[in-house]
Amino acid sequence: MAEPSSPQRIYNQFAGTSLHRLNSISDGIFAVGMTLLVLGLAVPATLAVRTESDLWHELMNLPPSVVTYFMSFLTLGIFWVGQQTQLSQAERVDRNYTWIHLAFLLAVTLVPFSTALLARFHWSRVALIVYWLNIVIMGAVLLIAAEYGLRRDLFPERLRRTMARIVRRRVYGAQALYFLALLLSVADTHWSIAAIVAIQLNFALGPTIPLLRQV
Repeated sequence: MAEPSSPQRIYNQFAGTSLHRLNSISDGIFAVGMTLLVLGLAVPATLAVRTESDLWHELMNLPPSVVTYFMSFLTLGIFWVGQQTQLSQAERVDRNYTWIHLAFLLAVTLVPFSTALLARFHWSRVALIVYWLNIVIMGAVLLIAAEYGLRRDLFPERLRRTMARIVRRRVYGAQALYFLALLLSVADTHWSIAAIVAIQLNFALGPTIPLLRQV
């Protein structure tokens, strides 16, 4: 065990304590992830297109990719807002809090993969579950970060009770809705995808409908 005054202990006290740098890497990873999503919208191959009707036929195969692109862009936008809301209220960060957010960003980098998988196999429940798990992990880790920050007094005292209530309600409510959307795949995966899009639009647009404003 390291002594309280050992170099390792001193290093850990200073490592990962820059809130500015954590914000910077978060913005960069989200920007790259959102940009990579568009690569799923592949331009039809030249060899497959000889006439106008051929091109039209190829474009008609794009809707699954377009829908999943739109859905995932909203997903990343919502989680970026969620993370930045949390970080903007933090007075300071420590090494563990930084690493929790790096774990969150690891899940963020997987979104282009889970999106491409769902776009290609939009009829598959396995692909849908992989996408859903990606969302679950991001939500869970973001909640863990908030809970840790609250325990370590990283947020202003006047905001702690409000932060705890808002973050927990947001994450639990959202994840419950995503799970309900997943259950629709028992009938058809396309219903689940449509439900997820609707859920994302709800969070992105912030409707004034009382029931929807509760999540």
